[in-house]
Amino acid sequence: MSAEERQKRIETYLKQVEFASLEELAQQVNASVSTVRRDLTLMETTGALKRTHGGARLAEPPSSDEFIFSARETHQLTEKEAIGKACADLIQPNQSVIVDAGTTAYHAARYLEEKTPHIITNSLPVANHFAGANRLEVVVSGGVIYPRLGVLVGPLAVEAFTKMHADVAIMSGGGIVLEGVSNSHGLLIDIQRAMINAAQKVIFCFDHTKFGRQSGLPLCGLECIDIIVTDSDAPQELIEQFRGKGIEVVVAQLRNNDKDRAMET
Repeated sequence: MSAEERQKRIETYLKQVEFASLEELAQQVNASVSTVRRDLTLMETTGALKRTHGGARLAEPPSSDEFIFSARETHQLTEKEAIGKACADLIQPNQSVIVDAGTTAYHAARYLEEKTPHIITNSLPVANHFAGANRLEVVVSGGVIYPRLGVLVGPLAVEAFTKMHADVAIMSGGGIVLEGVSNSHGLLIDIQRAMINAAQKVIFCFDHTKFGRQSGLPLCGLECIDIIVTDSDAPQELIEQFRGKGIEVVVAQLRNNDKDRAMET
């Protein structure tokens, strides 16, 4: 593959994921990391991208709000709020908790102040939510700030979670099928895998729109999941199939048109 072809493929890939590590880009173009590093240096001079620590991002992200945290946070808001409350109810007093950068996980985090003294996260909205809290300690991973996603990313963020341990990880994803969980944004995959490995118990939060959906890149198999928390519109057939594989599924019920919640297992 010529340098021009590599750089075109790199640019095309970044338009899909917005940010990628050197290793990820090297795999995409089947070249060495040093070769990709030289390509990125050249591409930065043309204004096509911005170099970051350990990777690169688009110089001008697309106008779509698909990945913007503030936009995603309003999707299925009622369901996310119910799922977040139901998920927080599963946390035992004094357990340490990893919270990923997903919007549904953020809703769970908002209910954790009375539960846990220790939260570990790469989510800027989660960190900001607890900025004035005196009851708990929040550990924020290192990494590159990616404002559109409201997240810290890159090799430093991954390394931080490989050195940590928590009782529970509260996770989200782009979709879940019988083959496992996927995520729509490649830059989060390695971080989420490190989070899963760092936790004794893994809880995934999915609203009903994520069931039966494959989104972007594979994240993990069902064997990595202890509990799934979802809403009452999730397909019952898939719920039973997940339960048949030994996964506990908690369904957060919405009652009437108000925001009362009940939880059934």
